[in-house]
Amino acid sequence: NPYILATLLFGLGLGTTITFASSHWLLAWMGLEINTLAIIPLMAQHHHPRAVEATTKYFLTQATAAAMLLFASTTNAWLTGQWDIQQMSHPFPLTLITLALALKIGLAPMHTWLPEVLQGLDLTTGLVLSTWQKLAPFALLLQIQNVNPTILVTLGLASTLVGGWGGLNQTQLRKVLAYSSVAHLGWMILILQYSPSLTLLALLTYFVMTFSTFLVFKLNKSTSINALAISWTKAPILTSLTPLVLLSLGGLPPLTGFMPKWLILQELAKQDLAPLATLAALSALLSLYFYLRISYAMTLTMSPNNLTGVTPWRFSSPQLTLPLAIATTATISLL
Repeated sequence: NPYILATLLFGLGLGTTITFASSHWLLAWMGLEINTLAIIPLMAQHHHPRAVEATTKYFLTQATAAAMLLFASTTNAWLTGQWDIQQMSHPFPLTLITLALALKIGLAPMHTWLPEVLQGLDLTTGLVLSTWQKLAPFALLLQIQNVNPTILVTLGLASTLVGGWGGLNQTQLRKVLAYSSVAHLGWMILILQYSPSLTLLALLTYFVMTFSTFLVFKLNKSTSINALAISWTKAPILTSLTPLVLLSLGGLPPLTGFMPKWLILQELAKQDLAPLATLAALSALLSLYFYLRISYAMTLTMSPNNLTGVTPWRFSSPQLTLPLAIATTATISLL
């Protein structure tokens, strides 16, 4: 029903906006809750057992994270008399809130729900979950000051490594994208302490790249690597562009995805964290391997049983192809 859909989308926007605009922990928590409640019907709209399972898992993790956040902010108010987001001073609530937000966005080692949930959703809701749902917790992470740098660096490094290792043995595209999301979030968290503007830049480029990747898979109607082998009959032009999009996600120059990684490594080196920068760069190689695997499946292998006469690619929908064209161009050439 379009009215219900409009209401839910409005709820999504409202939740995120409330969290953006709030300086009080209770309001921020309320925004996150509205956000969660708005996306749950969207996730469960296909009454498939797998979708319902994913929705339940998502609901439980998000409720846990929100309860942790509420507990930490109440503890902070109790210890310091402050409800202000930027006035956090006590280390205990600070640590607890950082962990709660990490669970919200799916940073390792609290990432295990993300691949499971994403795998149960259709690609459009998956896209919303991978992009829009990350905004509100990120706004809070950017606002809390003087959090222990060791925690953030540990979370970031663990996420880049887990995102790399986890995606290697996956054949399902949505799970690969989930692990890719974990790895990208790890990069953002690594630099959060030293340069918040770089975190925002990384988030923005990640959004653009993920948007085009999800739309490509949606246009191909493919959810596993095997289904990509026949994508050249569906959209030949797209099939030749997709490896560039995927390599951009992997962070290869001269594509857009290289920019945030380049600047983050430079900033880490400036902060005398050369070993950390080296580890992060090496973990990017792991991610690169599975992006290359998908590109290989898509462009260099031809399915034996396909008649080239049956090409449905001329009749694709314009409301999908325009955003796809914009996002793909941005993903490839914004560097």
